[in-house]
Amino acid sequence: MGLKLALYGLGEIGRLLGRVAVLRGHEVVGAVDINPQIIGEDVGEVVGLERIGVKVTANVEEALRNSEIVLHATSSYLPQVYPQLLEAVKLGKSVVSTCETLSYPFHRYPVLARKLDEAARTYGVSVIGTGINPGFLLDTLASVLAASVPTIKKIRARRSLDAAKRRSSCIKKIGVGLDPSEYGEKLKRGEYSGHVGYAESVYLIADAAGLNPSKVVEGQEPVIAEERVESGGIIVEAGKVSGIRGFGAGFVGDEERIRVEFEASVGAEEYEEIIVEGGDYSVKWRSSGTPGDLGTASIMLSVAERLEYAPYGLLTMSDLLPFRIGLR
Repeated sequence: MGLKLALYGLGEIGRLLGRVAVLRGHEVVGAVDINPQIIGEDVGEVVGLERIGVKVTANVEEALRNSEIVLHATSSYLPQVYPQLLEAVKLGKSVVSTCETLSYPFHRYPVLARKLDEAARTYGVSVIGTGINPGFLLDTLASVLAASVPTIKKIRARRSLDAAKRRSSCIKKIGVGLDPSEYGEKLKRGEYSGHVGYAESVYLIADAAGLNPSKVVEGQEPVIAEERVESGGIIVEAGKVSGIRGFGAGFVGDEERIRVEFEASVGAEEYEEIIVEGGDYSVKWRSSGTPGDLGTASIMLSVAERLEYAPYGLLTMSDLLPFRIGLR
């Protein structure tokens, strides 16, 4: 039997979540958004399906009232979404969110994480942040692959994608077509985010191992086109920003034990690669690329479909794994 779901946020990802939810046999019973252009519209039509007789509202209690689980997709940073999550929790609703920093919130926002965990336990619900990256490709999947290696020296995970194939908001936030100095300044000022979640992915792997890193560092920089690049109808002239490249690294002492890397640039090869270096043998896995938005919607629904069996409180994807990995 399908779940009764509410959508919190009807941007591009929220609408995609609605479509995928219906295709997987679930019922969308409510939706909340602040966009005045869609308030009062039928949710089915807003997400690109047939009418379902449920209207978009700005009233959170009304939207969430009849739901079992809330699919939340509004922002990348926990301080911005904390009031939204808390409101859902106090209504007795479990939440699966796309918020990147919620995927491992204890790193950046330990106080908010503790408060959210206490609230979720008090109201008897579960809250988790997940998606394709962070949430799966560079962390949970890496941990699953590492489970077959007895003793692990290092885990490396890398994702590369052609930014021209992504939605317009993703292309914008990685500064495609800008002068490098302009994009660098806007990154510093927070006008552009680039990719969010390098450290979160490192901590998710470490958590799956029961490992407490002595240090986690992360960084990112613009990718500068060395020559004119064209892909998917997008043209980037030589010397301009074609995307973003970044990393997260976890150390034990002075030794790097976990490393995740991400590149999104126009014309880049599409793949994911995970290498688990073991004491006895190593494992290498490589894909031909994963569509980020559909992948995110699929992970969100896959988690929502099993959430009734999860404990109450603020969870991470590593909490859902039935094993530890041999990274010590």
